Amino acid sequence: MSCEVVLVKDLDKSWADVSWDFYFVSQYNPKSEEEVDDLMIRRFLRARELDVEKASTLFLRYLSWRRSFLPNGFISPSEIPHELAQNKLFMQGVDKKNHPIVVLFGAKHKHYKGNLEEFKRCIVFTLERICERMPTGQEKFVAIADLEGWGYTNSDVRGYIAALSILQDCYPERLAKLFIVHVPYIFMTAWKIIYPFIDSKTKKKINFVENKKLKSTLLEDIDESQLPDVYGGRLALVPIQDS
Repeated sequence: MSCEVVLVKDLDKSWADVSWDFYFVSQYNPKSEEEVDDLMIRRFLRARELDVEKASTLFLRYLSWRRSFLPNGFISPSEIPHELAQNKLFMQGVDKKNHPIVVLFGAKHKHYKGNLEEFKRCIVFTLERICERMPTGQEKFVAIADLEGWGYTNSDVRGYIAALSILQDCYPERLAKLFIVHVPYIFMTAWKIIYPFIDSKTKKKINFVENKKLKSTLLEDIDESQLPDVYGGRLALVPIQDS
């Protein structure tokens, strides 16, 4: 199935005034017109530093991926039973900029043979759930990756790289900030392998937080009423599938 995109860019205006018209010439047909809107177009544009050719290539790859990976338009919880049973992903509250807050616990991730495909489906399920719950006019989310108790049995470099690829290539410019907290020294071995796969834009959004400054750092971005109670806030964690 072929798909052609025509992009119109007014070069006389600043990027904020850029307008793209996407015309789909093929059998591709979004579920709704709202799926391809100005905000989506601009996310792909920003992800490729306003390079129209690179952005359109990325967008076409995304459309092809979505047709094959999400033939029904969504991932059902029944497709990721083992991942959800690990009880490692939560979403509740918003930060001071109205970004939804996602919390993931690395020590609850159990890698097992043959689970990569289900893990990828879980990542997509999570990102889709975040997008569905996004406040009106909002595009991005904040994540807290908690690595307390993380050890080599939790290390899943292939899974981490796959998750990065999905986030960066299929949901570009969705991540506002990532706080990595309770980081054990042994995690840095895995981090050295993962780091080259992180694009420059994503690298700027990653913040390693010292244990002694954890609450104060999070409170700079998140009001105490919206901060998860496990970090001294007032909001209880809500499993991603129940959010």
